[in-house]
Amino acid sequence: MKVSIIIPAYNESETILILLKRILRLSIQKIQKEIIVVNDGSTDDTLEKIVEFSRNKKNIIIINKKKNAGKGFAIKVGLEKASGDILLIQDADLEYDASNIPYLIKKMISAHTQILYGSRRLNKKNEYSSLPYFLGGVLINTIIALIVRRNLTDSISGTKLFTRNVYNKIKPITSKGFEIDVEITAKAIKKGFDVLEVPIAYFPRTHDQGKKIRWFHSFRIILTLIRYSF
Repeated sequence: MKVSIIIPAYNESETILILLKRILRLSIQKIQKEIIVVNDGSTDDTLEKIVEFSRNKKNIIIINKKKNAGKGFAIKVGLEKASGDILLIQDADLEYDASNIPYLIKKMISAHTQILYGSRRLNKKNEYSSLPYFLGGVLINTIIALIVRRNLTDSISGTKLFTRNVYNKIKPITSKGFEIDVEITAKAIKKGFDVLEVPIAYFPRTHDQGKKIRWFHSFRIILTLIRYSF
């Protein structure tokens, strides 16, 4: 079995090599790893670091987009390139610990589920970058739960796993930004898939440290949810 780990990266020079080294060190029994890094028009030296690090590493695929098109577009490109049986989305900023990956894959296989999310809210030890950010996430997840009629705690989590079968049923992905999370969720539920959530470790960063999502992104997230739910 193969897992494709898709990493969208935009100006993540400080974290991308740390993440890649951690992923390469992971040992997942009977699972082959394919790492797809999508450089989304970075203006720092993210691309140069990825290229240098990836020399002679056959399981790392680099996709370079010259212009920044958004996280959703980068993930879409990565999904199209992926050849794995399990497709896993992993942010490049270290907010989501790569050490979660073996646990998530094992849980997905043992639970016989086709789509699994790592939930920040299910782990009570996690902290958040700010109270407004936490409350905004709660509000969005409440709206999502009401619309899709599923009691999901963290549907906008940056850690998502799903089988190729799920992907084949929900493609093509059209979102270009952070709204891709709800597009995947709404489409999967509409196709009859149940989303399993499990707690994960989360290490938030602030906007000064490079966090890119802003409050105004919530409007497009909600509109996208409505679009694909109905």
